[in-house]
Amino acid sequence: MTLLDLKLDRASRISLAEQIRLGVAVAIQNGVLVPGARLPSWVDLAAQLGVARGTVKAAYERLADTQLIVSSRAEGTRVANHVPAARPAAERARSIETDLASAIYQHFMPGPAVFQMGVPASDCFPDTLFARLRSRAARDEVEAPASYRDPRGEHELRREIAAHLALSRGIECKPSQIFISAGFSGALGVALRVLQAEGRKAWVENPGFLLSRRALEIARLKTVPVPIDEEGLDVRYGELHAPDAALALVTAGQQAPLGPTLSLARRVQLLDWARRADAWIIEDDYLGELQLRRRAAPALASLDRLSRVIHIGSFSKTISPTLRLGFAVVPPSLVTRFDEAVACLGSAPGPAVQMAIAEFMRGGHYMRHLRRMKRIYGDRSNALLAALEARGIEAYPSGLAVVVRLPDGADDKAVAREAYAYGLAPAPLSIWYCSPSTQRSGLLLGVATSIERQLPNACDRLQSLMAKFALAGVRVGGACGAWA
Repeated sequence: MTLLDLKLDRASRISLAEQIRLGVAVAIQNGVLVPGARLPSWVDLAAQLGVARGTVKAAYERLADTQLIVSSRAEGTRVANHVPAARPAAERARSIETDLASAIYQHFMPGPAVFQMGVPASDCFPDTLFARLRSRAARDEVEAPASYRDPRGEHELRREIAAHLALSRGIECKPSQIFISAGFSGALGVALRVLQAEGRKAWVENPGFLLSRRALEIARLKTVPVPIDEEGLDVRYGELHAPDAALALVTAGQQAPLGPTLSLARRVQLLDWARRADAWIIEDDYLGELQLRRRAAPALASLDRLSRVIHIGSFSKTISPTLRLGFAVVPPSLVTRFDEAVACLGSAPGPAVQMAIAEFMRGGHYMRHLRRMKRIYGDRSNALLAALEARGIEAYPSGLAVVVRLPDGADDKAVAREAYAYGLAPAPLSIWYCSPSTQRSGLLLGVATSIERQLPNACDRLQSLMAKFALAGVRVGGACGAWA
């Protein structure tokens, strides 16, 4: 078995998994690892490097995807017999850009870990019930005559979503206004195609979800960062700096990541701006009714009497992101354009998963599940805050996360990278900001994955890592943003 001498830089912007992948790939391309050479198992290499097993596994999976290595139960992991030729310099340069971009995703998809954001608690889901519903729906799909399904989504699910939104989010809409999508990103992509605002300006929250911001940039919109304060989006700032923007992307129910709910005065102001500017508002209702500290605020779309709001939700936080199931509620004036867009450019996910969710909702299981999870998440949030306070760590709740304050300029990305090796997955707050000049340092700790029995060890480890970097005097650029 070949011994690998890999050097990892934990302060690098490149994720540990990507550093391992690059190290092995270079060794293969340079002939250090010859075709057929056996590599350590990802378990053994993880122990050797002192990183999480999932980190090495992710690196090996990417190497297998590029056909540099092959794996089998009988022979283990080996270098492929026919190694792809080295890429030209220009292609390698593009690959480096891709590698840097992929490092962003590591902050959100590090694998199952304590403090991981963006995923629900898998230990509390009624999986037996839901598995039965999915199995039945899959069987019905296979037995049904072959046909093209409605690209807008199954009518049964759209009807259930419309009824649910009327009760939980105050949105009055018809099933014909609802379009089922591949998660939030799928709905956002269709909305941007329909609005056709290329070259125009778009308000984005600062701080805000960087992948949504990047989606607008890919759609060739010019993003205008609008600061967040205790009332949410500073609409007046947006009106002063970009009154002619084509759209605004907001998390009105509970701002991500700082947590304030967009106040009623700001909601009225935002809707009035959209009317005067003939602009659109895309509401990312990422938490839905899972607002833990108060009764869930109504959706912004519930106040929309002028048909300017496109409301987007998903089942990722409430059921599972593996479903890749979301939806958009569009104003009546846009229904025909959405019909054409989904028919020509993309359609809803397969009918089996949709029908399973529809039955889950129709039987009342979804509402019971949400009520139960809200209690559980509230308890976990309180337990996490108490554990942090006991260790002198300043923090405050923000939806399904807890925000840990760090000194201005502290390198939260380095703390997060180091934590991954210990099975912890805090997300650095600084990457949510639009520019270094507005950054504030902090850590976002997911509540759903913070199981109470794991908190003492996890918080002790987090405290030691924060102390380590504070003593090292690690610094980044200036910071002058606003905290909620």
